Amino acid sequence: MTALQEPFRYDYVGSFLRPEKVKKAKALYEDGKIEKEELDETINEAIREVVAKQKDLGFHVITDGEFRRTYWHLDFMWGFEGVAHEVTGGGVQFAGELASLEDTYVVGKIKAKAHPFVEYFKFLKTLEDENTVAKYTIPAPAQMFQQFIVPQNVESTRKFYATDEELIHDIGVAYQDVIRQFYEAGCRNLQLDDCTWGAVVGDAAKQRYKSLGIDLEEVKQSLLAVNNLALEGKPEDMVITSHICRGNYHSTYFTSGPYDSVADYVFAKENVDALFLEYDDERSGGFAPLAKVSPDKKVVLGLITTKTPELEDKKEVIERIHEAAKYIPLERLCLSPQCGFASCEIGNKLTEEQQWAKLKLVKEIAEEVWG
Repeated sequence: MTALQEPFRYDYVGSFLRPEKVKKAKALYEDGKIEKEELDETINEAIREVVAKQKDLGFHVITDGEFRRTYWHLDFMWGFEGVAHEVTGGGVQFAGELASLEDTYVVGKIKAKAHPFVEYFKFLKTLEDENTVAKYTIPAPAQMFQQFIVPQNVESTRKFYATDEELIHDIGVAYQDVIRQFYEAGCRNLQLDDCTWGAVVGDAAKQRYKSLGIDLEEVKQSLLAVNNLALEGKPEDMVITSHICRGNYHSTYFTSGPYDSVADYVFAKENVDALFLEYDDERSGGFAPLAKVSPDKKVVLGLITTKTPELEDKKEVIERIHEAAKYIPLERLCLSPQCGFASCEIGNKLTEEQQWAKLKLVKEIAEEVWG
């Protein structure tokens, strides 16, 4: 199956609810009650099972559910030289809930090394067949850049990087190396998960950056610069997509706001092959910004929510697809949930059965719309 067919008409973002046996094995390992080999085998078995379910549903893309990670983004950053992390009890405030996160910060110049996620991909690759393509998900370069310039990390970052431009350069070059590692391991479908664009939309973002004395347009230029630098020289037969999110932690969100203020940057100028866009509720605004998407990109509409268990009305979703098609041709559109089901280990507030029902609905609607 050629990578150039991706994204598929019915697709998904990547993470799945962690099975109880994975949670239990990880807790036992952290308590020193089982060895790493036993933990790894439990996770390998769970990945084989989740991939089998993906295939049984008839999806053409397979992922490992992000079962090996604690966080959708931080674990990946720990795989670079110059990055350290520790548990301090801190986190990020989401809507009504504190997302517990490990402090992750710069302790030296950022450089690529043999990245552990590439080894994780190699295992997933063995589960491909003639009908499926293995997709791997990693945080976008902009996510890593933003992590190291947030107020609590600026001081440590400036010990090694006097300017944002220097930081952007090293992150971009390091990502180029890791993208090459994935390609050499056989990866032809890589997804960059990116909450940075979602964090700079809306009135709250304008006020926040104004209070910090930061020019929001310069922030957007930096996000675009680091992402596009990382993509320089990417292989032609490797599909790289971007998933734009406003936060997804235990069924809560981080920000709200339409895409209008970032469309001229990420929609028009980011050099990815497709955009997975969150559109599951009013927080995302309307479809008009889709007119700014450059003609070389597809758009995967995230119209099915992973935050709640209730199934969407099929007729209403189809109507929304055709509403979006007023701004971008229907043949350049696809369908998926708005985000993963478990961006962090805690997962969203629904059951595994409800998770699979959501994906079944995605496929049914896509087949009805596109045939």
